[in-house]
Amino acid sequence: MKALLDRARSFQRRVDFESGEYRRLAEGQYPEALFITCSDSRVIPALITGARPGEIFELRNAGNIVPPHGGKGASGEAATIEYALEVLGVQDIVVCGHSHCGAMGAIKSGDDLSALPGVDAWLQLARPRLAPALDGVTEDPRLPDVAKLNVVNQLAALRSYPAARRRLDRGRLRLHGWYYEVDTGRVHELDEDGLFRVHAA
Repeated sequence: MKALLDRARSFQRRVDFESGEYRRLAEGQYPEALFITCSDSRVIPALITGARPGEIFELRNAGNIVPPHGGKGASGEAATIEYALEVLGVQDIVVCGHSHCGAMGAIKSGDDLSALPGVDAWLQLARPRLAPALDGVTEDPRLPDVAKLNVVNQLAALRSYPAARRRLDRGRLRLHGWYYEVDTGRVHELDEDGLFRVHAA
C-alpha cells in the first residue's frame, strides 16, 4: 500500500497538468466508448486499449455482468449505461470478459457461496444463461468457453435497455464483444459470425 500512496502523492509532479489536455478534461468528458469489464485487478482497460484520460467511460463489476433492464431497485450498472448513452452519447460499447476469471470459475465449479451472499446473488444474474458452457469438466484455468459465452449473454442484456435499443435501431450504436487473455495479452474480438478471433495488428 505504501508504494500506491507514494505514487498517488507524486502524481501531480509526474504528469504535466499545465498542458492543454488536462484543461480540456476539466471542461467536460467526451469518451468514445463505454467499456464494461470485470473488476479483476489484472484487467486494466486503459492499459489494454492505450486509452488516454477522457477516452473511455468504464463500468466494472465481478464478471462484467449487465443486469437485465427493469430490475428491482437501484442499479449502478443501469445508471452508468443510461448516463453513457443519454448524456455522454457514446457510440460504441465494449463488453470485455477475460481469462482466469474468478467469477466465471465460481459459476463453472458450482462453488458454495453461502458465506458470500452478495457475490452469490450477483452471479445468479449470469448463471442461468451460462448452462451450455457448464457441462463437463475442464482442466483449462482460462475458462474460455464460459467467459466468451458470458460476453455474448451480456451483449444480449445490453440490447434490452431502451436507450441502447433505440440507438441500435437507428445505427447510432455499435456493440463489441472482447475476450482478454491475462497471461498472453491477446484480445479476441467477437465477429459477425459469432466467433471470437484474434486480429493481427
